[in-house]
Amino acid sequence: MSTNVAEKKSSVYEQIGGEPAMAAAVELFYRKVLSDDRISHFFEDVDMERQAAKQKAFLTMVCGGPSAYSGQDMRKGHAHLVKRGLNDTHFNAVAEHLGATLAELGVAKSLVEQVLAIAESARADVLNR
Repeated sequence: MSTNVAEKKSSVYEQIGGEPAMAAAVELFYRKVLSDDRISHFFEDVDMERQAAKQKAFLTMVCGGPSAYSGQDMRKGHAHLVKRGLNDTHFNAVAEHLGATLAELGVAKSLVEQVLAIAESARADVLNR
């Protein structure tokens, strides 16, 4: 097996930089989210340490890393937010911050696009459609 084939088989999680990169991404991501007036109100009553841990586990799982995610499915986990008005505008803001976070951390554009495609694939469930 050539080196190129081996590289292509590594997960997005590994290509991004594994656990240290995921931890840095989640921390920076939530700094962006919490400073955004479009979406910060959804996090007013949230234990952010717990939320960050869940987000890190979820992103690790969807990016092909070791799965320790035990949270609710996307529909159940966001149903209370949909009742509070969560919509496409909010989803777009979160995705924007995720992409900006990864780019700021030096993640290759092709990998950022892969992560954003994974996020986009969850839109219907997050918005309970």
